[in-house]
Amino acid sequence: MAEMGSKGVTAGKIASNVQKKLTRAQEKVLQKLGKADETKDEQFEQCVQNFNKQLTEGTRLQKDLRTYLASVKAMHEASKKLNECLQEVYEPDWPGRDEASKIAENNDLLWMDYHQKLVDQALLTMDTYLGQFPDIKSRIAKRGRKLVDYDSARHHYESLQTAKKKDEAKIAKAEEELIKAQKVFEEMNVDLQEELPSLWNSRVGFYVNTFQSIAGLEENFHKEMSKLNQNLNDVLISLEKQHGSNTFTVKAQPSDNAPAKGNKSPSPPPDGSPAATPEIRVNHEPEPAGAATPGAALPKSPSQPAEASEAAGAQEPGETTASEAASSSLPAVVVETFSATVNGTVESGSGAGRLDLPPGFMFKVQAQHDYTATDTDELQLKAGDVVLVIPFQNPEEQDEGWLMGVKETDWNQHKELEKCRGVFPENFTERVQ
Repeated sequence: MAEMGSKGVTAGKIASNVQKKLTRAQEKVLQKLGKADETKDEQFEQCVQNFNKQLTEGTRLQKDLRTYLASVKAMHEASKKLNECLQEVYEPDWPGRDEASKIAENNDLLWMDYHQKLVDQALLTMDTYLGQFPDIKSRIAKRGRKLVDYDSARHHYESLQTAKKKDEAKIAKAEEELIKAQKVFEEMNVDLQEELPSLWNSRVGFYVNTFQSIAGLEENFHKEMSKLNQNLNDVLISLEKQHGSNTFTVKAQPSDNAPAKGNKSPSPPPDGSPAATPEIRVNHEPEPAGAATPGAALPKSPSQPAEASEAAGAQEPGETTASEAASSSLPAVVVETFSATVNGTVESGSGAGRLDLPPGFMFKVQAQHDYTATDTDELQLKAGDVVLVIPFQNPEEQDEGWLMGVKETDWNQHKELEKCRGVFPENFTERVQ
């Protein structure tokens, strides 16, 4: 009997719910057709619009925060792999190995701590904030259904009152149902009218606290990470100093169409000399019999211009003599002689020691293509520009496929190397003299 009663109650409740749905659907159709008026509350509708906007913004913020956390985790993994690589290449007998290992360990811990604090102070707070929206959204929907019930009960009561043949019993029952529907609706409506504006205003404090937490955590993380990076830098500097004799410079690789060019290392400075002696190449004709052998290095002195001229032979216009190079602040000049042919003839010329060319001038080139400088020490070239090539102050700074020079127009105008000289890619130019 109990089971039958329970089934009967359940069946009755289902039937009641079905009847309510049919009544609501009928009422909405009548309202849309304009055959029944609808209770409006513009202030509440504005609150619902604000609620939907707030929910959309919060959902987006939660999604972007999760993306940020995923990026932090990915950076952690990448940093960990990089430090593991450093540990593998750091040989056991190198100084600072233990310090480098400890720095890598602290680096890993710092990433883990940063990620966990972001979860605790930002993501969990975000989840709690959004956790209140589903319940309120459900109550807003329920309030809408109760409003339809109220309007339906009101219309039913009004129709019974205006009927030609009045049934007092039905009117009394309809009035009772109207009062009940109105009471249920107004209770829900009042609660939401108070909660929705309060929830809308809470967004400001929530956004402030969330982004303050993220900004503060990120600031502290980068401060601590900066300390670790400085410590690692100190360890590597110590390694470099103790193994200075084994250091080398990685040279930039020339492009495929750049001609192969050997790098000449500077001669070691003589005892007491402040700097290494750069080599300056001077092109001239082969010497006649009895003269210096081509290719031999002939040291020159500023006090011997005539002898230098005789030994080196006549130079082509635009080239300096060894005596001019020797007159600079360099302690010595090595002049390498060699013969070269242009259009099938041996280069020859006069005017050695011309004063209208920069010190150390070697030869001229002309830009065949435009070149846009990417650094402050590079020359900006346009096709057709003529460049006067000079040696590097420190030959070790010369990279494969690069030359040092000054544009002829700049030199003729300023006569100052410090302001005009720069490096440029050799394969953008062609030698013209």
